[in-house]
Amino acid sequence: MRSFLSYLIPLLLLAFDVFASEYHEQLNLKPLPQSSLLASFNFRSNTTLPDFAAHNFRYFPRSLGQILEHVGTRELHLRFSLGRWDAESWGARPWDGTKEGGTGVELWAWLEADTEEEADHKWLTLTNALSGLFCASLNFIDETRTTRPVMSFLPEGDHGAALDRMHLLHGVLPHEIVCTENLTPFLKLLPCKGKAGISSLLDGHKLFDASWQSMAIDIRPICPPGQECVLQIEQTIDMVLDIERSKRPRGNPIPRPLPGHELKCNASKPYHSGDACFPSDFDAGEDWSLDRLFGKSMKGTCLATNTELYPVCINVPHTRDIFATGGATEIKNPDGLSRCYQLSSEEDFSLILPHMSREGDNAKTTADEYVQPGTPLLYAERSFTGHGQEHGGVRSILTNPSPDTEVEFVYMETLPWFMRVYLHTLQARVEGSSGTKDDIIQEIYYRPALDRVRGSQLELRVRIPPASTVFLTYDFEKSILRYTEYPPDANRGFDVAAAIITILPSTSPDAPPALKKASNLRTTSLLLSLPTPDFSMPYNVIIFTSTAIALAFGGLYNILVRRFVGADEGVDATGGLKGKIARLMAKIKGAKGKVD
Repeated sequence: MRSFLSYLIPLLLLAFDVFASEYHEQLNLKPLPQSSLLASFNFRSNTTLPDFAAHNFRYFPRSLGQILEHVGTRELHLRFSLGRWDAESWGARPWDGTKEGGTGVELWAWLEADTEEEADHKWLTLTNALSGLFCASLNFIDETRTTRPVMSFLPEGDHGAALDRMHLLHGVLPHEIVCTENLTPFLKLLPCKGKAGISSLLDGHKLFDASWQSMAIDIRPICPPGQECVLQIEQTIDMVLDIERSKRPRGNPIPRPLPGHELKCNASKPYHSGDACFPSDFDAGEDWSLDRLFGKSMKGTCLATNTELYPVCINVPHTRDIFATGGATEIKNPDGLSRCYQLSSEEDFSLILPHMSREGDNAKTTADEYVQPGTPLLYAERSFTGHGQEHGGVRSILTNPSPDTEVEFVYMETLPWFMRVYLHTLQARVEGSSGTKDDIIQEIYYRPALDRVRGSQLELRVRIPPASTVFLTYDFEKSILRYTEYPPDANRGFDVAAAIITILPSTSPDAPPALKKASNLRTTSLLLSLPTPDFSMPYNVIIFTSTAIALAFGGLYNILVRRFVGADEGVDATGGLKGKIARLMAKIKGAKGKVD
């Protein structure tokens, strides 16, 4: 028996190592300016294609795998986003923007089908199934909200010859509110279900109180050279926390004025005194810890994760003071800008970053607090122009901050059918460099809308010279809807999906490394005001009509049924029961008079 156990245990350990290499997770922390913190949670698991076909699910979620197999989905990308990324303060987006979506819910997938009708049927089945799985309104992505991008999206997986039979479909719900009921099924897809590892830090109160947050699910086949093809699922949660707000206790979240001795004042102001305080900026730094920001400590590590990958990393200079709880081993990166921690699987973990003094012999500066964010490849903003309830316009401002490198990208807009675009009014104006519309817009793809059938799809391949700003403008007409097509909050307006910008890789040898790979960014969504009828008028009409009918019917009924006779032709008032009683009373009175 002992010899059998000595033979079995190494096999079990070997099997565990093989299985553990199929899943890993990592938390990256990056302090940002203005007392903010970027927390990126990344979970990745793999399963071989033969195991997936045989329904041998290990770390790949079975509930999601069965849906993908049923509808023939070869690649899927799902996004839940809320808030706005402040590129001017926070710099470049995490993951080069490939893990974020527009405000609301965004979904695009490659489906294997022979015809477009079959692809549409599978797309409808996919959206309904994902709607129930993630407690979202994905079933409202109908044909009016579905597009087929031509230039904007490229498959990230290895599909080989099957790419010829694949159809790309894209849908977005900008009005969808992302909340805790979407986070719960997201965590259930993980091996440790949010009970251990970095997922134990995730809490709906903290996640949805962030200044910006995005949840992403990416599923694609990967075929490494010389290895077996695998189906990879990658789940990502990115959030930007306001450190000062996140440190408030959950039992007392309402901000209250600080006492005078706790105020952070800018002493360099000439009017600074005991009764005058000008608030200092965020450069003074903040002290924080993981358990205070997320409301709890990290529950060890997930036993299913690959131990070769460090579970927690933080991007701060080596001069930044950081204290870790017991059982954690710190590994500093040679670049001097980050460090990682190897954790114990049984002990709770937390990081403590104390306040660093800006005065004294060991005074610290802003460079010691955080790593300066990188400059984005492109700045983008979009807004409505014009006034009135009949016509309007859209203006997009795209800025290339690089002084010596041009940027080429694909600009895509998915507009609702009640925004009738006038394509002939499309104009491109460049500032900061000489250029014309033909030099700026390289290619145009436009699919017009059909009323109540499909929306408008506009894709532009644009090239911006270095240190230049491009203004894209066009006009549109607002349609009048049927009163049954308005939502309950019609006076609020209609949400228009964010524009999708795909920055194409540069082929120039002098291009920076960030520009040699594809990246994405989204603009903010827009709020469109349409002519709104007075919804109280049907009620008024119903009341007025009912009153008129009641008066007319009542009068007519009285005329037809009631019998009108003259006073002299009426029945004698002395007859009947009333007359008998009157005669009886008269007799009683007469008899009484005789007695008297």
